Amino acid sequence: MSGTTTFAIVVLVVLVAGLVALGVGVALRVARLRSRGTAVLFRVLPAGDDRGWRHGIVRYNDDALVYYRLSSLRTGPSRVIERQAIEVERRRAPHGTEVDVIEDMTVVEISAGRNRYELAMSPGAVTAFQSWVESRPSERSRRRRSA
Repeated sequence: MSGTTTFAIVVLVVLVAGLVALGVGVALRVARLRSRGTAVLFRVLPAGDDRGWRHGIVRYNDDALVYYRLSSLRTGPSRVIERQAIEVERRRAPHGTEVDVIEDMTVVEISAGRNRYELAMSPGAVTAFQSWVESRPSERSRRRRSA
């Protein structure tokens, strides 16, 4: 083999190894997130009729809803929405071409300050989300505890 052929083979092997490592990393991230969260479709409003939906996982903690986009390579969350700021605006069924992607889900429109979002979730997940929002401590109670 000539030196050029050997170099090309080495470069090809390194590229393939890098792609395999990237694929394994993405698969591990998706598996880890799915095991510890609620599956949702998420989008920032305003958006077109069927545009902007992203697959992801949400987790709830005492202070925030944390959204992780599944197709992202970032290690941290894609969005953090403060619990105290969340207001549920309305629920709706998917319409138009959304039905093809989010059939059997409920779309919940929320606002947090000036920002508006939609989350598409299973009916059970919507109930859990609504309970989490409604059970947040009042602002007055939070101030007393931190003093």
